[in-house]
Amino acid sequence: MTTKEIYNLAINLGIEADLRGRQAVIEHQNYIKHKYRRLSKEDKANFDLERLTNPYADSRLLVDNGRGDIKKILVGIDMEGPELLAAKWLGDIDLVISHHPEGLGLAGLSEVMDLQADVLAQYGIPINIAESVIRPRIEEVHRGVLPANHNRAVDMANLLSLDYMCLHTPADNLGARYLVDLIAKKESQLKRVGDLLELLCQIPEYAQAIRYKAGPILFAGNRDSHCGRIAVTEFTGGTSGSKDIYEKMANFGIGTVVGMHMSEEHRREAEKNHINVVIAGHMASDSLGMNLFLDKLEEQGIDVIPTSGLVRIKRLC
Repeated sequence: MTTKEIYNLAINLGIEADLRGRQAVIEHQNYIKHKYRRLSKEDKANFDLERLTNPYADSRLLVDNGRGDIKKILVGIDMEGPELLAAKWLGDIDLVISHHPEGLGLAGLSEVMDLQADVLAQYGIPINIAESVIRPRIEEVHRGVLPANHNRAVDMANLLSLDYMCLHTPADNLGARYLVDLIAKKESQLKRVGDLLELLCQIPEYAQAIRYKAGPILFAGNRDSHCGRIAVTEFTGGTSGSKDIYEKMANFGIGTVVGMHMSEEHRREAEKNHINVVIAGHMASDSLGMNLFLDKLEEQGIDVIPTSGLVRIKRLC
């Protein structure tokens, strides 16, 4: 597989796993194309054409040197200057993959957050309410990433002649879909919050994270409390959503939230609104989604070298 083929595979897998469903993603892309066609000539010149084919603005092919078939990749959660230098030092790395966004992917982080509103709507929160609550947070995230040195690592990859990409929401979609399907399969056994915690701890990435004191943890609520409706709403869609959503969740019947990570401010709001919060763990959750993708690459004979916080667990048949 070439670098471009690996990138396209990641985007397509992300679409297939997207909690909105494939058709909803297609409709969203058609809306973007419709808006593009209506732009002026001047605005079209500045339009990010990648948005026409890739629904995940935080995931980008950043450097492609056209080197042909990829045999070995170095992959991790954060792949920046030190990791790129390590890839060059190793000498036989054809491609570096970062999970967290870099370059244009980091600059476009806020553009994937509308996914969160659609997921919330699937759990019963009216879409107009979900969009209204999440919109100020999207704007906040956009402002927050503006000062960043987006292309720092990209420039390093170019200097070192390394192929380089970041795969964020596609991998998070894979992890979220895995958890949603598992929770649905085990629903009859998940009466109380403690049952949900025990289920997560059986997943290999989380079992290993426990050894590093970074495994699943109860953030709000009580292990003996009933789960109520379980929502995997804080696992994909860029970054943390709005702290104001927990009141809406409580009003529309959500009892327990599963997320990767959560700020103390968000936790207090969830607790105030009697929402149980189970935090699965950031690096382990990122690893889960990446592993599901990396298995596809290993099936194609590509050698995967994990680093930078990636807990590599294989589920190869």
